[in-house]
Amino acid sequence: MTAIRTALVIGGGIAGPVAALALRKAGIQATVFEAHPGEANAGASLTVAPNGLNALEIIGAADAVRAAGRPIPGMAMGDGRGNRFAEFSGLPGLPASHVFARADLNRALHDYAASQGVEIEHGKRFVGAEETAGAVTARFADGSTAAADILIGADGIRSAVRPLIDPAAPSPEYVGLIGLAGFASGSGVEPDPDVMYFAFGDRAFLGYWAMPDGRVAWFSNVPEPDAAVAAAARKTPPGDWLERLRDLYADDVPGAALLRHSEPGDLFVLGGMEIMPDVPSWHRGRMVLVGDSAHAPSPSSGQGASLAIESAVELARCLRDLPGAPAAFAAYERLRRPRVQAIAAAAARTNEDKSSGGPAGPVDPEQIFGFVHRHRVDWDERVTP
Repeated sequence: MTAIRTALVIGGGIAGPVAALALRKAGIQATVFEAHPGEANAGASLTVAPNGLNALEIIGAADAVRAAGRPIPGMAMGDGRGNRFAEFSGLPGLPASHVFARADLNRALHDYAASQGVEIEHGKRFVGAEETAGAVTARFADGSTAAADILIGADGIRSAVRPLIDPAAPSPEYVGLIGLAGFASGSGVEPDPDVMYFAFGDRAFLGYWAMPDGRVAWFSNVPEPDAAVAAAARKTPPGDWLERLRDLYADDVPGAALLRHSEPGDLFVLGGMEIMPDVPSWHRGRMVLVGDSAHAPSPSSGQGASLAIESAVELARCLRDLPGAPAAFAAYERLRRPRVQAIAAAAARTNEDKSSGGPAGPVDPEQIFGFVHRHRVDWDERVTP
């Protein structure tokens, strides 16, 4: 039996509700505190890969999550001239990855957590915490407080919990790419609905896939070495961005057609793409980090959401099996750090490919995705110190 009975989870994005559900399965009561006053409507899309879906199966949330997204089992890679250098329909024996509007995934996780009795309090902006011998107390901007045995920082890449654990922790780091996304209508481009496409153009990278309503969703990664320019990207009017993108993809297939048939009102300027550099300490005392607050690989990994889900479940497993926070937190970090570091390194290499026109050699899907997608959290295996 665990010595931990209650937990405060700071952050209600993806890692927060998953952590609360996993802790509940481990016999720990958790309350989620979210700074946003209501349901967030974050734009753009993200993917939950087979490894993330497997972790969601453990907490019973996989069906609810899958219903909010769309399966896309296949993947095709090529250049900006329409040539293909890799194409596959998913790894044998694994379910299809699912693509989501971020708001839909958040809503599915919140609704499922609430249906299982998890309390989520909105409008609670975390501003600090104090530890005593027997508890940790969180303070919020509205003057309220909450206390529990442990506090979990699931509050993203700009975590307010992280500097309390490690005042010297690094800040998010720009990777040299600006992210944008949108929708094209009537472009004449008809992707296979079971395939997500990745085109490494000479000047910029483009990913795209078919939507059920006939539109084509796309996302662009534009090389930009100047971090200050990237930081100001969201201040540039969408119409100006669209003109720049049309120029960047003017000679690309099918980028030129997709951008010609996209409108400013359908454009999301996501801004400079960032990673979380290696965080030296994931835990201190009664506080611990999970998800992007501890490990945020480049979006090029396609694993941000899935790794956050895995880590939340692994943290609960460690708290279930080991006596007290220090031993459980140390085991959790030991289990997770090598995997997230390896995936972050691979994503960094992908970022280089996006800036240089694509991979230099043949692409082996099993070699690239096998280690990542075939990973399974073994809930039934007991964690040892």
